[in-house]
Amino acid sequence: MKINMMEKIKSYILDIKENLTDPRKNARRTRKIQSFAMTFVRSTLLIGLCFVILFPTLQQILMALRAPEDVNNPAVIWIPETWSIMNLKIAALVLDYKNALLNTFKLSFISMILQIASTALAGYAFSRLKFKGSNILFIVVILTIIIPPQALSLAQYLYFRDLRLIGKESSIYLMSALGMGIRSGIFIYIFRSFFKGLPKELEESAIIDGASVFRTFWSVMLPNARGALVTVGLFAFVWQWNDTYFVKIFEVSTAEFPLLTIRLLNAAEGMYAQLVYNGALNLIGQDVWENPIYLALISNVAALLMMLPLLIMYLFVQKQFVESIERTGIVG
Repeated sequence: MKINMMEKIKSYILDIKENLTDPRKNARRTRKIQSFAMTFVRSTLLIGLCFVILFPTLQQILMALRAPEDVNNPAVIWIPETWSIMNLKIAALVLDYKNALLNTFKLSFISMILQIASTALAGYAFSRLKFKGSNILFIVVILTIIIPPQALSLAQYLYFRDLRLIGKESSIYLMSALGMGIRSGIFIYIFRSFFKGLPKELEESAIIDGASVFRTFWSVMLPNARGALVTVGLFAFVWQWNDTYFVKIFEVSTAEFPLLTIRLLNAAEGMYAQLVYNGALNLIGQDVWENPIYLALISNVAALLMMLPLLIMYLFVQKQFVESIERTGIVG
């Protein structure tokens, strides 16, 4: 029995030595170790990024669903002791949420359509219609990306004042239609890169059939630029939704036409006045609304309500958005 046991041990040791000296097995083992290490590093990075992104959102949701009196309770840190939607109601009153939401959606949607129309035409012209000075004009377009909007704000304000468009939403529409909207230079560059990647045979066949330049653009080139259309449309909508600079300069947000961004700024600057004006002080006690922590809480909840439509929209279009980004990047 002892001899058999010793033989088994020797055989086991010999097998280990053969495995260590076999180059094919060593290479297989090395590949497994490298694959495991890459998977571990990738998983760690993804978990870390998810935590960084989701942690503030989850924190704001939990804070929004706690009762106002929980603000003065030091025992409540994460999970609310009393669940309530009172903070959401107060934030909605401060934002004038229903009217501001509809107006912001209207302004963002119309601006998005006008941005797509103007930047797609400009991008197609720069990619296909070569004329004298086109390269210089495209450099000017690139400069609009580099130059900060503050450098042009005074001239734009005086121009729109002469046109009597200050205090009207049509000032934003006019900028978008003329290719001078928010980050229009980036959109023109995206469309130019995308159209340059499409085969010229598409245009040549349309021209042979007697199509004009605009008909070729509308019927042939634009339907094949779905990736760029989705990318530009989503960016234009989100950037206009979150814009505070231009709507504040041109005084677009008024009592008759409230916008979420400006209402949020006003709520953060004078929360007490907003609560008094909207009658929200009757919903909570004096010891609560005098707490500066609660005023900050309402500001955060108002910001969450402002982001909520964008988060819901992204859940429905995330697949198309990722695909369009990939296609735009490949073509560009």
